[in-house]
Amino acid sequence: MRVKVCGMRDMENIVALSQVPIDFIGFIFYPLSPRFAAANKKLEKWLAKESPQALKSIARVGVFVNSELEDVLNKVHDYELDYIQLHGSERAEYCMELFSLWSFSSIRRAAIIKAFSVDANFDFETVKAYEPYCKYFLFDTKGASFGGNGEQFDWSLLEKYQGEVPFFLSGGIAEESAEAIKRLKHPMLAGVDINSKFETAPGLKDIASIQRFIQVLNQ
Repeated sequence: MRVKVCGMRDMENIVALSQVPIDFIGFIFYPLSPRFAAANKKLEKWLAKESPQALKSIARVGVFVNSELEDVLNKVHDYELDYIQLHGSERAEYCMELFSLWSFSSIRRAAIIKAFSVDANFDFETVKAYEPYCKYFLFDTKGASFGGNGEQFDWSLLEKYQGEVPFFLSGGIAEESAEAIKRLKHPMLAGVDINSKFETAPGLKDIASIQRFIQVLNQ
């Protein structure tokens, strides 16, 4: 079970997190988010030149919400991103354009994670158009804002997903959610995405809580 920790921007907190066995670290590039990574003006340079060696083995994910293509491409280069997570209402054509640019260009490329907001009315058939371009999907809770709502959706809805792209489970996952996650048997469940339920403040993670969560998840 892979673990993605999203909403990071504090350098000391990132250093501490790099000592925890996680697989992905997420940086949010949505200006309206309280976890907006670019609000820390020192972060870009620090990630490029001064970050700890342990961080090199953790995949970097940039989270975008209906961003211009140029902004995405620039952030991939500047922050040395390995993945981009599209968390807005981006259409499949948008993913296709990015995928094509990276397929036929020498610029730094990133794999695509497309997020979908799930509630009882969500049609999982709509994700099929995105399959050719995405490495992963991410199923989050439909809420008032683009992610970070801290609420879970009905995980039994995942049974309706019959696609071939692996997915991350997101939305309101807390330390005490580990046992329930272990009981999920969906063949395409690749990992979990955690954020606000592990915070002491927006953008600051409780490292000990994350460690306990991962320990139970891996038992």
